[in-house]
Amino acid sequence: MEIELKSRRHTVSDTGGAMELCYTNGWTDGLPVVPPTAERIRAMLEAGGIAAQQQIAFIENRQVSVTAEKVAINAVMAGCKAEYMPVIIATVEALADPLYGYHGPATSTGGSAVFMVVNGPIARELDINCGDNLFGPGWRANATIGRAIRLIMRNVIGTLPGELDRSSLGHAGKYSFCIAENEADSPWPAFHTTRGFRPGQNAVTIFAAYAPHQYSNRLSATPEGVLATACAHMKVSAGTARHPQYAMVFAGEHQAIMKKAGWSRGQVQQYVHENSQSTVAELKRINMLPGEVTPADERTLFPLVEAPQDLLVFAAGGFAGVQSAFIPGWGSKRGSQSVTKEIRRP
Repeated sequence: MEIELKSRRHTVSDTGGAMELCYTNGWTDGLPVVPPTAERIRAMLEAGGIAAQQQIAFIENRQVSVTAEKVAINAVMAGCKAEYMPVIIATVEALADPLYGYHGPATSTGGSAVFMVVNGPIARELDINCGDNLFGPGWRANATIGRAIRLIMRNVIGTLPGELDRSSLGHAGKYSFCIAENEADSPWPAFHTTRGFRPGQNAVTIFAAYAPHQYSNRLSATPEGVLATACAHMKVSAGTARHPQYAMVFAGEHQAIMKKAGWSRGQVQQYVHENSQSTVAELKRINMLPGEVTPADERTLFPLVEAPQDLLVFAAGGFAGVQSAFIPGWGSKRGSQSVTKEIRRP
C-alpha cells in the first residue's frame, strides 16, 4: 500500500526551479537542497520503518509536533541517503528529551550547535567519518545527517536565525556537526557503553556545543603531559560561569599515548577535572567573573564542570599529527545535558 503524504505540494518546471522555490520560501540553510519528491520522501519513511504521520518528537517549549513525514522531507533536502533515516529519527528523539532542554541552546545568543556522536556497527556501515578531517568536509554521511537536523530545527520547529535563533556569532557546526567515534582504535570502551548500551547496539549522543577548540602537544609522551596542555587551554574557556559539560576528542597520536599508558576514561576525567580549575581571583582579573578580587578569591578554586563525569571523552580524528580538541557545552552549571538515544532499525 502506498504511503500517504499530507504535506502541501508545489509544482515547478525543473530541478533548478525547485531549488529556487526553497530559497524563496526560506527553507534552506543557504546551500542548495535536493528537491523532496514524493518518491524520495517515501523511500526515507520505508528505510526508517515508520508511518508518515507518526510523531517522532514533541518540542514542549515550542508546542511543535515533529512527524516522520516532516523529518523525511528535510532529510531528503539535506542530501541524505534513505539508510540514514534511523540515525536522524533517534537524534530528533534526543532533541525533545527534557535533559537536553531544546529551547535554551536553540534560542540563546551563545550560538551552540547540535554536536552528534554516532556509536555502534551502524557508524561503520554508513561510513560516518571518525578519522582524518574529523570536523571538516568530505563525508556524505557526516555532512548530510548533521545538516538534516539543522533543517528540521529550521523548517519544522521554527528555529530561524534572527528570530528564534538569536545567536550573536554562531559557528560552522550549525551547518553540520556529526561524527562517529573511532571504536576500533580507542583506548577506551565505546562511549555509548558508558550510557548503559551494549557495544553491539547503535546509539547517537547529542550535545549542545560551541565550536571545537584545537590544541597541539608534540613534546609529551605521557597522558599527564598531553592533558596538562589540554587543561591550560580549557581554563580560559570557562566563560562567565561553570559549563554543564565539555566534550574532549582525542585524535590518533594522543589516543596511542593513553593506550600505551593504560589510562582509563575515568582517569582522564579525574585528571582534567582536578587540573583545569582556576582560582576565582584569576577569573575576576580577566573579567570572566564579576566583583573585586578578595584575599579569599586567591585560594578559592573554580572548576570547569561540577563532576569528572561531566567531561565526555571520545576517541576520534586522524592518526597523523599531535592535535586534539575540546568542545565547551552550552549553558551554565546544570544547563543543557548531553543525551544518548538508541538507533533502531526496522
